[in-house]
Amino acid sequence: MFSPEGPTLRELAVQALSSVQHGYDLLAPKFDHTPFRTPDAVLTAVASALERTGPYADGLDLCCGTGAGTDVLARVCRGSVTGVDFSAGMLDVARRHAEAAGTRVAWVRADARALPFRPAFDLVVSFGAFGHFLPRELPGLFDQVHSVLRPGGTFAFPVLAPPRPSSPAFWMLLGFDAVMRVRNALWRPPFVMYYRAFRLGDVRRELERAGFRVDLHALPEFGTRGDGSPRVRMVVARRSRYNAP
Repeated sequence: MFSPEGPTLRELAVQALSSVQHGYDLLAPKFDHTPFRTPDAVLTAVASALERTGPYADGLDLCCGTGAGTDVLARVCRGSVTGVDFSAGMLDVARRHAEAAGTRVAWVRADARALPFRPAFDLVVSFGAFGHFLPRELPGLFDQVHSVLRPGGTFAFPVLAPPRPSSPAFWMLLGFDAVMRVRNALWRPPFVMYYRAFRLGDVRRELERAGFRVDLHALPEFGTRGDGSPRVRMVVARRSRYNAP
């Protein structure tokens, strides 16, 4: 699962016993060599899907980490690209990547639950960050995204179909979440990361409550499951063109 350049078991243990913010500061230099980074195949598929619905002007990568999602925005946005994350370490790595690639990105350190922006974006994307938010935090998070989008703006992110109980992945994720719950019951500060807490039905309901119109787009690059349902979808939540900021 980890390349030789990735973190050691000891480094992962230190991260897991830290807060979310400090843990990612520690992990940042090796994050791109872990399975936690969103795969390039997912990023490419989302970019292709957004190209079919765009173009867009100004884009924001929410919880940008080391900046993989800003490459998607640079591909589909004609205006500015901004990345926001609360980990200074992750932003430092993202900044170096963008400079090496010659990509112009504005980097902002802030909490996604209190975004320091006016309605300045036409597209917000996010990749792999929602496990760090408890279900009760989703209404506030989606309200924040709604508040920084211009009327008619789009919030888009990929969602993988949950593994079936008959698959090893189901039990692996169930076990991981159980370990995290025990860890957080016994140790402070908490480290919030739950793979099974972000359920599509709940997410859709909270997005609609925040004022979005929600559509689901299959990403055909990943095929379908045995019942014909997509393996990976892109959630496309649009702010009304007539809503006041």
